[in-house]
Amino acid sequence: MGKGENNIISRRLANSYLSSVISISLVLLLVGIASLLLVNARSVSDYFKENMQVSVLMKQDVSEEAAMDFQKKLDRMRFIRSSEFISRDRGEQEMAELLGDDFLSVFETSPIPVSIDVTLGADYVSSDSLEMVKDEISLSPLVDEVVYQRSLVDTLNANLSRISLVIGVFIALLLFISFVLINNTVRLNVYARRFTVHTMRLVGATKAFIRGPFLVQSVFQGLFSAFIAIIALLAILFVIRKEFLQLFSIFRLELLLVVMGIVLVSGVLICFVSTWFVVGKLVSLKKDELYY
Repeated sequence: MGKGENNIISRRLANSYLSSVISISLVLLLVGIASLLLVNARSVSDYFKENMQVSVLMKQDVSEEAAMDFQKKLDRMRFIRSSEFISRDRGEQEMAELLGDDFLSVFETSPIPVSIDVTLGADYVSSDSLEMVKDEISLSPLVDEVVYQRSLVDTLNANLSRISLVIGVFIALLLFISFVLINNTVRLNVYARRFTVHTMRLVGATKAFIRGPFLVQSVFQGLFSAFIAIIALLAILFVIRKEFLQLFSIFRLELLLVVMGIVLVSGVLICFVSTWFVVGKLVSLKKDELYY
């Protein structure tokens, strides 16, 4: 075998290795994106729950000063996340925008009470918890009514449960597809060197000895592919942060390390396992089977 032919084989192996790394990196990028959604599913759920408002309507004879004092008491309650005081004038303006500027002309006195809009901790946004919150706030003699949309809460929780289920199924399916794709990529890469494996068998090399170099290479291939996938994922997050800052604020950045770990472990583990089985199968092939 001449030097030129060796160079051609070396280039083919290098191109095969590079194409394998790129293919695996793209698959791992999808795994990283799916993992990012998975680990931040609770944050996304909490974001929607904590933006649902509950209105605390005060009695008509309650002054704004008394209502603001009560707001301070609300802020100290364990289930309150934030509160906003709505003055009678502001309430009238909001109603005027909905019903028209002359809606107050039919009333002798303003029917709009002072109110406080509160948002709750995510753990308390459920039908049972909201009833408990309503009962506890209503104990105050200043409160006339606590209003929230029960149907909206039920719909929100039901939809979030469905979304979580869909994401879970999607991630499981993606991991299966990832394993199949990476396994095929590794198999093609190793299969291209089947004659080298056969030669090693002829000189008496054991399965463990033959597997060794391939397994070491698979670990580095998985690490390199995972590194590329992580760089691409960080680039995507950078674009999201630049263009969609509000959406980016939902994600918990401290969980990004968990996502990187998932991508890294997935890349190394799948490459290692795939190489183990592929090389084991090649070692067992007869000479005539190497051509098919």
